[in-house]
Amino acid sequence: MKIIVTGGAGFIGGNFVHYMLKEHPEYQIICLDKLTYAGNMETLEPVMDNPNFTFVKADIADRDAVYALFEKEKPDVVVNFAAESHVDRSITDPGIFLQTNIIGTGVLLDACRIYGIKRYHQVSTDEVYGDLPLDRPDLFFTEETPLHTSSPYSASKASADLLVMAYHRTYGLPTTISRCSNNYGPYHFPEKLIPLMIANALNDKPLPVYGKGENVRDWLYVEDHCRAIDMIIHKGRVGEVYNIGGHNERTNLQVVKTVLKELGKSEDLITYVTDRPGHDRRYAIDPAKIHAELGWEPLTLFDEGIKKTVKWYLENREWWEHIISGDYQQYYEKMYKNR
Repeated sequence: MKIIVTGGAGFIGGNFVHYMLKEHPEYQIICLDKLTYAGNMETLEPVMDNPNFTFVKADIADRDAVYALFEKEKPDVVVNFAAESHVDRSITDPGIFLQTNIIGTGVLLDACRIYGIKRYHQVSTDEVYGDLPLDRPDLFFTEETPLHTSSPYSASKASADLLVMAYHRTYGLPTTISRCSNNYGPYHFPEKLIPLMIANALNDKPLPVYGKGENVRDWLYVEDHCRAIDMIIHKGRVGEVYNIGGHNERTNLQVVKTVLKELGKSEDLITYVTDRPGHDRRYAIDPAKIHAELGWEPLTLFDEGIKKTVKWYLENREWWEHIISGDYQQYYEKMYKNR
C-alpha cells in the first residue's frame, strides 16, 4: 500500500510516519510537507534512510504540485494532517488558517477525485464542537454534537470537515474523518502547553498559565491517536466520523503541576496571564463509536504518558532547543511578554 501523509514533518503527522513504518514495514510512505514553522525535518531524521519513505516539500494548497505528486505516485490512501493548528496564531493571523486548512483540503480532495483513491482520511479536532460547561462533567462530545466553533482555527477545521463530507456525498469519494482531543508526546512543537511547560521549567523560566488554569482538556497520548487512525483507514466505514478521546481529563493547572512534579521543579514558577479571547472552557470526547466498531481504546494513562513525554524531552534537548531560538522566540515574546 502507498500512503501520502500530509503534514508529516509536524507533531502528530511525524509520529504517524514513524508508527506506520514500524507497524507496516511493507507500506510505502510519502510525506508531503510545506515545512512551515511547525514542520521540522529533524522529526523525520530517523526514517530518512528507510527505502519505503519519501519526503516531498510542497504546499497542499499548491494545486500544480499536488497534482504532479498524485500523477507520479498514484497513492492508495491520503491521510491529511497538514494544518495550521495554534489557536493564538489564528487569532492574530486568521488568513493563513483559511488558506491551508480549507483551500489546501479542497485541493487534496480534488486530486483524490481526479486520480482515484481507496481512502481519504481527514484528521480533524474536537475543537469544531466548541466547548462544554465546567459544571457538567456528565456531558461529552459525540459524533452527533453540532459544530459550534470558537476561533478562526476551529472554524477553518470545521469548514474542511464539511468539504470532506460534501465530496463524499457529491462525488462518492471514499472519505473518513477523525476528531481527536488534545495530543501530547514526542516531537510536540514547543509553543503548545505541555512541551512549553517542560522547556520553561527545565530553564527555570516562568510557566504562563491562562486565567486561573481552570480550562479542562481531554489528553490523548499521540501513539494512541496514530493507532486509531491506522484502524480507521483500514477498517473504518466510508463516510463516517470517528471521535478519538483519551479519557484523561485535566485542568490546565493540573497538567502544569504534573509536569513540575515529574521534573522536580517548584510550583512557584507558575505565572498567571490574561486569558485569551474566546477561550473554550472544557473539551471531552466520548469515543464509544470507535471502540464499538473498531475495538480501539486508549492504552496510555495520563501520568504514564507524561513520564514518557518528559523523558523524551530530556533525552532530545537538541531537537527542541533548535526550535525555541530565533523566529519562535520572537513569537513567544509577542504572545506572552505583556500579559
